[in-house]
Amino acid sequence: MTRPFLLGLTGNIACGKSTVAGMLVQHGATAIDADRVYHDLIVPGAPLWHEIRRRFGDGVVAGDGTIDRPSLARTVFGDAAALSDLDRLTHAPILAELRRRVAATEAQLVVVDAVKLFESGYAAECDAVWVVTCREDREVERLMARSNLTRHAAERRVAAQPPLGVKIEHADAVIGNDGTLDETRAQVERALERLRRDRQFDSTSEPESNGARYRPGPAKDN
Repeated sequence: MTRPFLLGLTGNIACGKSTVAGMLVQHGATAIDADRVYHDLIVPGAPLWHEIRRRFGDGVVAGDGTIDRPSLARTVFGDAAALSDLDRLTHAPILAELRRRVAATEAQLVVVDAVKLFESGYAAECDAVWVVTCREDREVERLMARSNLTRHAAERRVAAQPPLGVKIEHADAVIGNDGTLDETRAQVERALERLRRDRQFDSTSEPESNGARYRPGPAKDN
């Protein structure tokens, strides 16, 4: 079976990656959310659950035995070394599961939504990479609303994110998500059309299987 065209979708926390992934699904893509993969891998008793408990202690385990993700977040987002340890523990098993799920799909276009796409090294396996951006104050507001965080806690999480500049430099398209949904959708549709037009991905035929990165040229949506 010819492998699917693999589109990596990244950006910092609360920038709207899931929104963009949903728009791509409306165009026939299959979306795989790396955060949901992580959630599936840390069910009580799983190998990664044991690794996290061993490193961070019983304080990050809830009464029902699940990983208390808010507690874990409070631990790592204020401590760069702890965040690095969490990344070290989680990247390899998450990547292995992403590869398994991508290989199992019959879709022609697979979108992998991953905040650590570059940091984990998975961007190098993608045929194209899109970066979703938004203003930092929007990130904070969305985090406060989505995760019921105080402004201080949301600002700490945003501050812990790596700079977007390097990701943007290596992106094949940049989707600005500060405006309306219609404005974001228009950018997504233009970027998707470039994939088809440049014949590196054609949704009406089998995708390329040589693993070459898609490079559409310097034009980017902002």
